[in-house]
Amino acid sequence: MKRTIVATTTAVLLAAAAVGADNAPSYTADTQQSKLEFTGVQAGAEFKGVFHKFTAGVDFAPDAPAASRIDVQVDMNSVDSMDKDRDTTMRGKDIFDVAHMPTAHYVTKTISKTAAGFSAVGALTLHGVTKDVPIDFQFTPAAGGAKLSGTAKLNRLDFGVGQGDWKSTEWVGDAVKISFSLVLKPKS
Repeated sequence: MKRTIVATTTAVLLAAAAVGADNAPSYTADTQQSKLEFTGVQAGAEFKGVFHKFTAGVDFAPDAPAASRIDVQVDMNSVDSMDKDRDTTMRGKDIFDVAHMPTAHYVTKTISKTAAGFSAVGALTLHGVTKDVPIDFQFTPAAGGAKLSGTAKLNRLDFGVGQGDWKSTEWVGDAVKISFSLVLKPKS
């Protein structure tokens, strides 16, 4: 009898979770209007850059964040720090090594509501290394879709980004700030 109750309770909880996930509206990022930016430090001075090519799929229900999901893939070759020499170096084997690892991938594991909006922890695969990275974000419904914007911080060396002369933090800082502003359209 006890096993039947446990099995029934488990089945009900799994069914409820599946309904929550199915009820989360699905969106895709309009990459022409969205931004994925980063800030680093080189020779003691802050510099900013963007990734021009990425895709983002978002299943999000503000009232059911645990049943929601964010999945982003970034074309690392699309890096643009407004400095041609730096961009060439970043694409090279000692930084992003885009010839062998052209894509970064972030997918959330958990999402929860906070006083300021939402917080998530997701697996980031960058430069062949996968580690959990937390993000803080806001989700704002809008006519014809929504906007998802937020920030994250990571250390590049945790992902092996920076080999050879670039492994030292003497000239290039370890900490990198990420900011994103995704204009979301309903998935057709």
